[in-house]
Amino acid sequence: MEWFEALILGLLQGLTEFLPVSSSGHLELGSALFGLEEENLTFSIIVHGATFLSVLVVFRHDILQLIVNLFKFQWNDETKFILLLLVSAVPVGVVGLLFKDNLEVLFEGKIVLVGAMLLITATLLFLTGYAPNKKKSVDLKSALIIGIAQTFAILPGISRSGATISTALYLGIDREKATRFSFLMVLIPIFGATFLEILDLYKAVEPSAISTSSLVIGAVTAFIAGLFACSWMLKIVKRGKLVYFSIYCVVVGIIAILAGLL
Repeated sequence: MEWFEALILGLLQGLTEFLPVSSSGHLELGSALFGLEEENLTFSIIVHGATFLSVLVVFRHDILQLIVNLFKFQWNDETKFILLLLVSAVPVGVVGLLFKDNLEVLFEGKIVLVGAMLLITATLLFLTGYAPNKKKSVDLKSALIIGIAQTFAILPGISRSGATISTALYLGIDREKATRFSFLMVLIPIFGATFLEILDLYKAVEPSAISTSSLVIGAVTAFIAGLFACSWMLKIVKRGKLVYFSIYCVVVGIIAILAGLL
């Protein structure tokens, strides 16, 4: 992997993890563009870890408040919110552990399927314009439903933030609360997936084929892009501008399908 490839892939990961356009789908398309047939586990761990850190920075005050109140060992709004986050992580944890490898095999190098999933993401985003304009808060039932929606993001081309935020809006949850919950709930699966990837890397016999400079470039780019995308997305959802990402997903999805067929 050349340094400019690490730069672009890190940029794609950082931006698309939070923008509702599917980070996994864009990484598949980026890898196909550069002819990188095999994913490097070390690079994946590094860029996902950098993305994880960007969320910690953006939501540092919220996370600190949650931690402080958790250790008060009292039932309050913060401990209830933590419970909701844990509930939302159950579906993706179960599906990820049992079926993730089988699902990913269906998509590796098959950009036509990635393009088709991007069209589904576009549909989800477009329909948010017809979501009920209510101001509900997340409860146990909605947390579980949003968590189930997150499991579909295992498929490259289905946006994690797009699926979770759209579902929350369909349930009538307040836009700001929906976005905050969506971004904080992603911490658990990202941490879990990164931990499992580290275990796989520990078991691997072959060392990383990527240079240290490429790893650093990818990580720094993913972190900075993640900071930008996360903060930007908070503002976009409040203004109800998800339809623009719907158009983007349609364009990229069609291009991917045509490229795969031709």
